[in-house]
Amino acid sequence: MPADRLHLVRHGEVDNPRRVLYGRLPGYGLSADGRRMAQQAADYVGRLSRPVTGLVSSPLQRTRESAEPFQAKFELEPAIDDRVIEPTNIFEGRRMDRALLNPWNWRHLSQPAIPSWGEPYVKVIARMDSAMRDAWSSVEEGDIVIVSHQLPIWVTHLAVAGLPARHDPRRRRCALSSVTSFELRDDRWVEVGYAAPASTAGAVDVGAV
Repeated sequence: MPADRLHLVRHGEVDNPRRVLYGRLPGYGLSADGRRMAQQAADYVGRLSRPVTGLVSSPLQRTRESAEPFQAKFELEPAIDDRVIEPTNIFEGRRMDRALLNPWNWRHLSQPAIPSWGEPYVKVIARMDSAMRDAWSSVEEGDIVIVSHQLPIWVTHLAVAGLPARHDPRRRRCALSSVTSFELRDDRWVEVGYAAPASTAGAVDVGAV
Protein backbone atom coordinates (compact mmCIF):
# COMPACT_ATOMS: atom_id res chain seq x y z
CA MET A 1 0.00 0.00 0.00
CA PRO A 2 1.22 3.57 -0.73
CA ALA A 3 0.74 6.72 1.35
CA ASP A 4 -2.62 7.82 2.73
CA ARG A 5 -2.32 11.61 2.36
CA LEU A 6 0.19 14.14 1.10
CA HIS A 7 0.71 17.61 2.57
CA LEU A 8 2.36 20.42 0.60
CA VAL A 9 3.78 22.81 3.19
CA ARG A 10 5.05 26.24 2.30
CA HIS A 11 8.16 27.57 4.05
CA GLY A 12 7.98 30.23 6.75
CA GLU A 13 8.88 33.91 6.58
CA VAL A 14 12.28 34.61 5.01
CA ASP A 15 14.84 37.08 6.36
CA ASN A 16 14.61 39.52 3.43
CA PRO A 17 15.38 43.05 4.65
CA ARG A 18 15.86 44.40 1.09
CA ARG A 19 12.47 42.94 0.11
CA VAL A 20 13.75 41.51 -3.16
CA LEU A 21 12.33 38.64 -5.15
CA TYR A 22 14.78 36.00 -3.91
CA GLY A 23 13.79 33.06 -6.11
CA ARG A 24 16.60 30.49 -6.12
CA LEU A 25 19.27 32.86 -4.80
CA PRO A 26 21.41 31.39 -2.00
CA GLY A 27 21.55 32.87 1.48
CA TYR A 28 17.85 33.45 2.07
CA GLY A 29 17.01 31.56 5.24
CA LEU A 30 14.15 31.91 7.69
CA SER A 31 13.70 34.85 10.00
CA ALA A 32 13.08 34.21 13.69
CA ASP A 33 9.35 34.55 12.99
CA GLY A 34 9.74 32.19 10.04
CA ARG A 35 11.14 29.48 12.31
CA ARG A 36 8.18 29.98 14.63
CA MET A 37 5.80 29.65 11.68
CA ALA A 38 7.47 26.44 10.54
CA GLN A 39 7.08 25.03 14.03
CA GLN A 40 3.39 25.97 14.03
CA ALA A 41 2.93 24.14 10.73
CA ALA A 42 4.59 21.02 12.13
CA ASP A 43 2.48 21.25 15.28
CA TYR A 44 -0.66 21.51 13.15
CA VAL A 45 0.19 18.38 11.19
CA GLY A 46 0.98 16.64 14.46
CA ARG A 47 -2.46 17.54 15.82
CA LEU A 48 -4.07 15.72 12.92
CA SER A 49 -3.06 12.53 14.74
CA ARG A 50 -2.06 10.91 11.47
CA PRO A 51 1.22 9.00 11.16
CA VAL A 52 3.75 10.88 9.04
CA THR A 53 6.13 8.43 7.43
CA GLY A 54 7.83 10.49 4.73
CA LEU A 55 9.43 13.96 4.57
CA VAL A 56 10.65 15.73 1.42
CA SER A 57 12.13 19.21 1.02
CA SER A 58 13.18 21.56 -1.73
CA PRO A 59 16.97 22.08 -1.66
CA LEU A 60 16.77 25.80 -0.87
CA GLN A 61 17.78 27.04 2.57
CA ARG A 62 14.36 28.36 3.59
CA THR A 63 12.63 25.06 2.85
CA ARG A 64 15.31 22.93 4.50
CA GLU A 65 15.01 25.07 7.62
CA SER A 66 11.21 24.84 7.47
CA ALA A 67 11.51 21.05 7.34
CA GLU A 68 13.50 20.91 10.58
CA PRO A 69 10.48 20.99 12.95
CA PHE A 70 8.91 18.12 10.99
CA GLN A 71 12.18 16.22 11.14
CA ALA A 72 12.27 16.60 14.92
CA LYS A 73 8.58 15.91 15.54
CA PHE A 74 8.28 12.83 13.35
CA GLU A 75 11.90 11.60 13.58
CA LEU A 76 12.35 11.57 9.83
CA GLU A 77 15.34 12.49 7.69
CA PRO A 78 14.16 14.78 4.86
CA ALA A 79 14.82 13.68 1.30
CA ILE A 80 15.96 16.60 -0.87
CA ASP A 81 14.11 16.78 -4.18
CA ASP A 82 15.01 19.38 -6.82
CA ARG A 83 11.61 18.90 -8.45
CA VAL A 84 9.81 20.83 -5.69
CA ILE A 85 12.12 23.86 -5.91
CA GLU A 86 11.11 27.47 -6.60
CA PRO A 87 10.78 28.25 -10.33
CA THR A 88 13.30 30.38 -12.16
CA ASN A 89 12.46 34.06 -12.64
CA ILE A 90 14.08 36.85 -14.65
CA PHE A 91 13.49 39.32 -11.80
CA GLU A 92 15.50 37.37 -9.21
CA GLY A 93 17.41 39.65 -6.85
CA ARG A 94 15.37 42.75 -7.70
CA ARG A 95 12.62 44.68 -5.98
CA MET A 96 9.56 44.24 -8.16
CA ASP A 97 8.16 47.69 -7.45
CA ARG A 98 11.35 49.21 -8.87
CA ALA A 99 11.92 46.72 -11.69
CA LEU A 100 8.50 47.38 -13.17
CA LEU A 101 9.15 51.11 -13.37
CA ASN A 102 11.72 50.40 -16.10
CA PRO A 103 10.00 50.03 -19.51
CA TRP A 104 12.86 47.77 -20.65
CA ASN A 105 11.53 45.10 -18.28
CA TRP A 106 7.98 45.21 -19.61
CA ARG A 107 8.86 42.77 -22.42
CA HIS A 108 9.15 40.03 -19.79
CA LEU A 109 5.44 40.49 -19.02
CA SER A 110 4.24 39.95 -22.59
CA GLN A 111 2.89 36.40 -22.12
CA PRO A 112 1.55 36.00 -18.57
CA ALA A 113 -0.11 32.67 -19.35
CA ILE A 114 3.27 30.95 -19.85
CA PRO A 115 4.67 33.03 -17.97
CA SER A 116 7.23 34.92 -20.05
CA TRP A 117 9.21 36.04 -16.97
CA GLY A 118 10.20 32.56 -15.81
CA GLU A 119 9.74 28.80 -15.87
CA PRO A 120 6.54 27.78 -17.69
CA TYR A 121 3.69 26.83 -15.39
CA VAL A 122 3.17 23.58 -17.28
CA LYS A 123 6.71 22.48 -16.41
CA VAL A 124 6.29 23.39 -12.75
CA ILE A 125 3.03 21.41 -12.59
CA ALA A 126 4.63 18.39 -14.28
CA ARG A 127 7.66 18.26 -12.02
CA MET A 128 5.54 18.72 -8.90
CA ASP A 129 3.21 15.92 -9.98
CA SER A 130 6.19 13.64 -10.62
CA ALA A 131 7.72 14.40 -7.22
CA MET A 132 4.39 13.94 -5.44
CA ARG A 133 3.76 10.58 -7.10
CA ASP A 134 7.24 9.33 -6.25
CA ALA A 135 6.85 10.44 -2.65
CA TRP A 136 3.39 8.81 -2.50
CA SER A 137 4.75 5.45 -3.56
CA SER A 138 7.91 5.68 -1.43
CA VAL A 139 6.14 4.58 1.76
CA GLU A 140 3.85 1.69 2.61
CA GLU A 141 1.40 3.76 4.65
CA GLY A 142 0.96 7.06 6.48
CA ASP A 143 1.23 10.67 5.37
CA ILE A 144 3.90 12.46 3.36
CA VAL A 145 5.03 16.05 3.99
CA ILE A 146 6.67 17.98 1.14
CA VAL A 147 8.10 21.39 2.07
CA SER A 148 8.03 23.58 -1.02
CA HIS A 149 7.27 27.11 -2.22
CA GLN A 150 4.24 29.27 -2.91
CA LEU A 151 4.07 29.11 -6.71
CA PRO A 152 4.63 25.34 -7.08
CA ILE A 153 2.00 24.67 -4.44
CA TRP A 154 -0.48 27.13 -5.93
CA VAL A 155 -0.21 25.93 -9.54
CA THR A 156 -0.55 22.36 -8.27
CA HIS A 157 -3.80 23.41 -6.60
CA LEU A 158 -4.99 25.03 -9.84
CA ALA A 159 -4.12 21.96 -11.92
CA VAL A 160 -5.86 19.59 -9.51
CA ALA A 161 -8.93 21.86 -9.49
CA GLY A 162 -9.00 21.90 -13.30
CA LEU A 163 -8.38 25.65 -13.41
CA PRO A 164 -6.10 27.62 -15.78
CA ALA A 165 -2.53 28.03 -14.54
CA ARG A 166 -2.52 31.72 -15.42
CA HIS A 167 -3.25 33.73 -12.28
CA ASP A 168 -2.61 36.94 -10.36
CA PRO A 169 0.29 36.25 -7.93
CA ARG A 170 -1.28 38.67 -5.45
CA ARG A 171 -4.33 36.42 -5.11
CA ARG A 172 -2.70 33.09 -4.28
CA ARG A 173 -4.24 31.19 -1.37
CA CYS A 174 -0.93 29.92 -0.04
CA ALA A 175 0.11 31.67 3.16
CA LEU A 176 3.48 31.30 4.83
CA SER A 177 3.74 27.85 6.49
CA SER A 178 0.35 26.88 5.10
CA VAL A 179 -0.60 23.24 4.54
CA THR A 180 -2.41 22.10 1.37
CA SER A 181 -3.40 18.43 1.52
CA PHE A 182 -4.08 15.90 -1.23
CA GLU A 183 -5.00 12.27 -1.73
CA LEU A 184 -4.40 10.16 -4.83
CA ARG A 185 -7.66 8.49 -5.83
CA ASP A 186 -8.01 6.41 -8.99
CA ASP A 187 -4.68 7.86 -10.15
CA ARG A 188 -5.95 11.44 -9.81
CA TRP A 189 -5.02 13.98 -7.16
CA VAL A 190 -7.88 15.28 -5.03
CA GLU A 191 -7.40 18.26 -2.74
CA VAL A 192 -8.79 17.43 0.70
CA GLY A 193 -7.82 20.41 2.81
CA TYR A 194 -6.09 23.73 3.28
CA ALA A 195 -4.96 25.25 6.57
CA ALA A 196 -2.97 28.33 7.55
CA PRO A 197 -1.97 27.47 11.13
CA ALA A 198 0.86 29.98 11.50
CA SER A 199 0.54 33.45 12.97
CA THR A 200 1.62 35.68 10.07
CA ALA A 201 0.44 39.14 11.14
CA GLY A 202 3.05 41.68 10.09
CA ALA A 203 5.05 39.14 8.11
CA VAL A 204 7.14 40.20 5.12
CA ASP A 205 6.06 38.09 2.17
CA VAL A 206 7.31 39.86 -0.95
CA GLY A 207 10.01 37.49 -2.18
CA ALA A 208 7.91 34.72 -3.73
CA VAL A 209 8.23 34.14 -7.46
